[in-house]
Amino acid sequence: MPTTEEEWRARLTPEQYRILREAGTERAFTGEYVDTEDDGTYRCAACGNVLFTSDVKYHSGSGWPSFTEAVSPDAVTLIQDLAHGMVRTEVRCARCGSHLGHVFDDGPREAGGQRWCINSASLDLDRG
Repeated sequence: MPTTEEEWRARLTPEQYRILREAGTERAFTGEYVDTEDDGTYRCAACGNVLFTSDVKYHSGSGWPSFTEAVSPDAVTLIQDLAHGMVRTEVRCARCGSHLGHVFDDGPREAGGQRWCINSASLDLDRG
């Protein structure tokens, strides 16, 4: 796994670097996995850590891939994010520390009430 930002830049696309390493956000409704319904496992695009499964993905209408939960609490790290005058919970990969997105409490109540709003560029889908 890369240990310097130069190594991360060499490994990731410029868009992935901006999102994963600089906590950026892709524009709504532009990501590869927004409307994907394929079965599989979603991994961190930076390090391959397993993060989500397709059976907890849903269409939230937010413009980003949304999930009701992570594959396990150990897969992610949650951090309070006070940027942009908001109080949010940032989601980072527990293995490499890369920014994935945010988690909100406005998800489907019947599935626990959380909406894990994740950037497509932060994910790789292992189909099958």
